[in-house]
This record gives sequence, C-alpha cells and structure tokens, in this order.
Amino acid sequence: MLYRIAADGLVLLHLSFILFVVLGGLLVLKWRRLMMWHLPAAAWGVAVELFHLPCPLTQWENRMRHAAGQSGYGDGFIEHYVWPLIYPVGLTPAIQLWLAGFVLVVNLVVYLRVLRAI
Repeated sequence: MLYRIAADGLVLLHLSFILFVVLGGLLVLKWRRLMMWHLPAAAWGVAVELFHLPCPLTQWENRMRHAAGQSGYGDGFIEHYVWPLIYPVGLTPAIQLWLAGFVLVVNLVVYLRVLRAI
C-alpha cells in the first residue's frame, strides 16, 4: 500500500516538475531568485526531449509500482499519463523536438524580458 501511495506521489511530483519546466519562467518574472532553480530544470527538460533521455522519476515510479505488486510501464511519464490526454497517438521524435522547441522559446522570451528588467 505504501509503495502504491509513493508511486502516485511521484506521478504528482513528476507532473509538477514538468509544469515548472514549461511555465516556471513566468514565476521568475515575479520572483527572480527562482531563476537559479528554473534554469537547470528547463535545461534538463529540453535535454530530455532533444536527446530522448530516460527520466529518473519514471524509473523510480516503476520500481515503486513493482514493489506494490503493480506492473510498471515501459514508456515515459509523458507518453503514459500526459500524452493520452492530449493526443491519442504515440509520441514521435519529431513531436518531441517541437515540444523541446516550445519549452525553449517560451523560456527564452521570458528570460529576455527578465534580463531587460535588470
């Protein structure tokens, strides 16, 4: 039971991290100190999409699910939880490049504004 709760908690943490990667730059507009946390998170998010890196949170969640007697999943968090909500078709490398580009452009625009305000 505890492993299942831990796995579900990791899903929430994972989703929160993804939202922070994509939208955290907007928080930096208000709280400049958050920049030191957001820049590495955004760099990791872009790297994961560009280089198709495995996310450690996905691996950790799968281990928790196995320990709870549940089956894990072979694909990543985005493909398993988020992508089916947006698009029923599988995630392709071309779409991953678009996602990485979107995150990069959004954050570049935000950080250019932050730098102009300094």
